[in-house]
Amino acid sequence: MIDIVNIIAGLLTIGFGLFGFIAPRYTAGALDLAPTDTTMGLSEMRASVGGLFVAAGLAALWLDAPLAWAMIGFAFAGAAVGRVVSLIFDKPPLRKVLIFGGIEAALAIWFLAANLS
Repeated sequence: MIDIVNIIAGLLTIGFGLFGFIAPRYTAGALDLAPTDTTMGLSEMRASVGGLFVAAGLAALWLDAPLAWAMIGFAFAGAAVGRVVSLIFDKPPLRKVLIFGGIEAALAIWFLAANLS
């Protein structure tokens, strides 16, 4: 059962990453990010929001080891903590933070609880 959910969650990780990797303008719009006078922001979307999560998901699928799955959990945990810090300091749109942060927190909890026991 853990293996099946790991694979599904890993595919979700890849899928979410593909949005940033393939459609950085769409992803930037969904995250309320605005372009400036250069395309560096699109590069950042492809790298940190896209490629990072695509590569992590693919690596975990390939390695299929508990620590590989757990590392994705740590990445999602870091993202969820970043959202909490942003709530405190930045006052972003609460609904978006709860949706994106909730997904990140749920994936973090799954990957860590299922693979570090």
